[in-house]
Amino acid sequence: MEPTVIRAGEQLTLFAGGINHKEQSDRTSTFVDNMKLPVHRWFRYSAGFSAEWVKEVISRFRENHTVSLFDPFAGSGTTLLVGQECGARSCGIEAHPFIARVARAKLLWSENAERYFRFAEEILRRAKKNGGTVEGYPSLIYKCFPEDALSELDALKRAWLQTADGSAASELCWLALTGILRACSPVGTAQMELIQPRKRKQNFARPFEAFPAQIDTMLKDMQLFQRLVHNAQATIYEGDARDCAMIEDNSANLVITSPPYANNYDYADATRLEMTFWGEVSGWGDLHERVRCHLVRSCSQHASLQEEGLDQLLKEKLLRPIIDDLRQACENLAKERLRHGGKKNYHLMIAAYFSDMAKVWVALRRVCRRGGQVCFVIGDSAPYGIYVPVHQWLGELALAAGFESFDFEKTRDRNVKWKNRKHKVPLCEGRLWVEG
Repeated sequence: MEPTVIRAGEQLTLFAGGINHKEQSDRTSTFVDNMKLPVHRWFRYSAGFSAEWVKEVISRFRENHTVSLFDPFAGSGTTLLVGQECGARSCGIEAHPFIARVARAKLLWSENAERYFRFAEEILRRAKKNGGTVEGYPSLIYKCFPEDALSELDALKRAWLQTADGSAASELCWLALTGILRACSPVGTAQMELIQPRKRKQNFARPFEAFPAQIDTMLKDMQLFQRLVHNAQATIYEGDARDCAMIEDNSANLVITSPPYANNYDYADATRLEMTFWGEVSGWGDLHERVRCHLVRSCSQHASLQEEGLDQLLKEKLLRPIIDDLRQACENLAKERLRHGGKKNYHLMIAAYFSDMAKVWVALRRVCRRGGQVCFVIGDSAPYGIYVPVHQWLGELALAAGFESFDFEKTRDRNVKWKNRKHKVPLCEGRLWVEG
């Protein structure tokens, strides 16, 4: 069935199976709606935000500017894909090696569809002919997959390894197989959640059925994008937002991103299932050297492993604009942790987080042209019930780095629906707008 095109003013909204325009609701900080959008839906990385909102921001900004778009925390490529849809030159940085590969693969949607289909067809043919094994996997994989499903997944992996040649078609097939892993598990493996082997799903897919279905979905999305998206210039680098080393001075005038939240979420753990399946890690302990050491420090495990004391962290000169309030919060956390069984090093995490984010602002000041605009989708934090006004302190660090003004726009309340939440401090999420 051919996709349809409906025009509503000048706005086109891509979705699975065609084009649709509908009244936009404020879903800035959620990736959920992106799972209805072609290419975006190829891999769900919930540490993201709404593609439709990004499109709105670009559309408003381009009324008075030629857009040069940049995302220093590019994730799975939401901002860059929207930049391509809008015909804006865009680039991004992602420090998580595995997620950077996912984003690069998504940006290969312009590959010849017939070549991609034939490559995938050969993988499936070899997999069914040669079969797979369940031997040699780490325990996490056995907890997540029954033997029959794992045997089929292994067959697909072996077939991909036999045919992999570094081509666009090869990487797209890698992403297709990666993208079905959680759907093929009968246990609790939802994206961005800890693996829950005791939690069972009612419905899960068989790999030999899920893989061709995913190939078909991606193929249709590619054909749709290729018909509708033109002048698409987007580049993603695997790198560090704290220096933006690959990015030229004054090369961007619009930054749209969502940095890590200071809420103790371990972003390295988000892809442990996929990385374990592909043999990139063998257990939780490998994540630090493979992933976590490259990321902004936003979880207590990461900050603790760096082995820096609080006094050492607070000596960072870039923290001077917020040092008094930051020091007080960290000292309160250092005392409060002793009252809790886990004694988590939230005081180190918060100090390290703002030290890293101060460097990000300095790097962004170099990259951003004067008169440009930056938007961070961000939330505040309250580890052990000690409130940390993340958006306020980030705004002050932006001013210290040379930006002219900031304003915070609240979009929703956070931490209100969980019955087991550890504190009653009201939290929110929103957009930190930085100008100049």
